[in-house]
Amino acid sequence: MKSDSKIHYWILASRPKTLPAAVVPIMVGSALAINQGKFYPLYSLIALICSLLIQIGTNFTNDLYDHLKGADTEKRKGPLRVLSAGLISVKEMRNAIILVFGLTFILGLYLVFVTDWKIFVIGIFSIIAGLAYTAGPYPLAYHGLGDLFVFLFFGIIGTTGTYYLHHLEFTTISFLVSLPVGALITNILIVNNYRDIEEDKEAGKNTLAVILGREFSRYEYIFFLLLSFFVPFILYFEFNFNETIFLPYLTLPFAIILVKMIYNYQGQQLNKTLEVSAKYSALYGLLFSAGMIL
Repeated sequence: MKSDSKIHYWILASRPKTLPAAVVPIMVGSALAINQGKFYPLYSLIALICSLLIQIGTNFTNDLYDHLKGADTEKRKGPLRVLSAGLISVKEMRNAIILVFGLTFILGLYLVFVTDWKIFVIGIFSIIAGLAYTAGPYPLAYHGLGDLFVFLFFGIIGTTGTYYLHHLEFTTISFLVSLPVGALITNILIVNNYRDIEEDKEAGKNTLAVILGREFSRYEYIFFLLLSFFVPFILYFEFNFNETIFLPYLTLPFAIILVKMIYNYQGQQLNKTLEVSAKYSALYGLLFSAGMIL
């Protein structure tokens, strides 16, 4: 029973509700590769495993360093954090971080072997960024750079990098399709930081929400939603995609609900907004991918 409990704690630490952030860029990048006429399933499968491991490793690192810096307190409104709750030790978490990022590096070497050195650079910087999010001498999340980090690595780099695996080129179209991915995954973080403004401020964690305030966070969230709806329009009129590229527009009612939630929900209610934002990014990504493949 104790072993089962430990497994449950590690699942909690991996933050499964955030994992769509790792899946969507691979899915969308792969869909574009299919659309453009060249696709290797094994490459995308390994990229997906690496992406999930980087997301989990980043979550573990976040858990560890927020705990060490005193950012996870009893006032926390978000889900349970295993270190602050004493369910996993600091040593165990450090070992897990080394294991997860080490495995990512080893698996990534195969992708480097079948493509070229650019994938090695992307992989190394992705691992470093995952660690630097809350660790190191200048933790990104503590200096208002978390939103930019997520938009770049889980949006632009994750999506264009996946496309590169198949076609060995970075294109304007691969950049464009990465924008809704980055936008909607960043919205997950925006809700998290919006919810935790007071606690983060006390802990000296200067997220963008702490620096620029609640009103800015709401506008930022809406801007990213609008961006996600603008990109299919560009792809249709400028790059000759067919009408199926508008499939993501089916999510508009859910986008309206999310805007209402971020304006009306407070405190622990925002945990639901965060969960729905993650599901929304996955739904949009699925429809966006289907639109490109069809």
